[in-house]
Amino acid sequence: MTSRTEPSIPTSSEFVAKNEWMIRPSSEYESEYKECSSIKARINQYFIFGKPIDCSNWKRNSINAAKWEDSKDEKAAVEVITNEQQRRKERLMSQINNDVWEKRSSPPENWNAPLPDYILQNYKNSYLHFKAMEWRGEASRTTDFTAPSLCTIL
Repeated sequence: MTSRTEPSIPTSSEFVAKNEWMIRPSSEYESEYKECSSIKARINQYFIFGKPIDCSNWKRNSINAAKWEDSKDEKAAVEVITNEQQRRKERLMSQINNDVWEKRSSPPENWNAPLPDYILQNYKNSYLHFKAMEWRGEASRTTDFTAPSLCTIL
C-alpha cells in the first residue's frame, strides 16, 4: 500500500502572512466608500450603468481592515484579502479576455535596434539628455540646458 501525500492546505495565518501586502489602510477603504456613495458618484453610476452600484464591499473592507489594524483579526484579514483578489481579477478580466491583440511570447527581433538619426538629433538638445548627462557626471548641472521660452508678451 502506497501512501499518498495530500497537498498541504495553507492555514489562514499562512494565507494572511503571504498576502498581507494586499491590505490597505482602513482609511483608504473608508475614502473609497465615501467616494462610491457620494451624490456625484451615484449620478455617474446611473449614467454609466443605469443604476447605482453596490458600495457595501468598501464599507466591509474598511471595517475589516480596521479590525486587522487594531487587533490582528485573521478572519477579517482573510475577508479583505479575498475581496482584493476578486477586485483585482475583475479589473484584469478585460485584458485576459482580449481577443483583439495577439499576445507575444518574446520581444520583436529588432526591439533594441539603434534609433533613427532624426530622433537622436532631437534627443541631443532635450532636457532628458541633459539630465542623463548630469546623472552620469558628464555635465555640471542642468542649468546648462537652454529651453526655448514659451512666454509671449503681447
